[in-house]
Amino acid sequence: MENGAESSHYWYGASEEDRRRRAVEVLQAFRVYRAAEVAMRRRTRESMSMGENELLVLRYLLRAAGEQRQVSPSELTRYLGVSTASTTAIVDRLEKSGHVTRVPHPTDRRSIYIVATAASDEEVRATLGTMHKRMMAAVVDMTPEESAAVIACLGRLQDAVDQVDPHPEQAASSR
Repeated sequence: MENGAESSHYWYGASEEDRRRRAVEVLQAFRVYRAAEVAMRRRTRESMSMGENELLVLRYLLRAAGEQRQVSPSELTRYLGVSTASTTAIVDRLEKSGHVTRVPHPTDRRSIYIVATAASDEEVRATLGTMHKRMMAAVVDMTPEESAAVIACLGRLQDAVDQVDPHPEQAASSR
């Protein structure tokens, strides 16, 4: 006959140890995925001869273009969380490499927009298109319940990492 602890699993679900083991397995799977994604981004940057921020700007501009939206340098500065001087240097490098152009604002002659070139759009699609197709194939057949579970889990993980204070000792001392 089973002892009380073993039979309680049947009626009351997994033990705390089982729950923690599954949680560790899920977090490890996310870590492995994240490491693969970081390595892919590095390979992409190397193949396109760009730094991380240059690639972020280019992807941001391409997304904005798809939304029929113009992007100012100050919007890029806010997006990247860098100084205006750093943004200018990034845009200068991207312009020199033929990935972006500066276009005048239609009503404010002191302002400009930054626009990804057609060639950069083609280069990004050629570099990342196959990977995006493989990623879509990996998730397209998920059930609505599976999709909801993954989305909810990623949302909770995002909330958890967004709460990390880069200077916890300073926050505690200012209270």
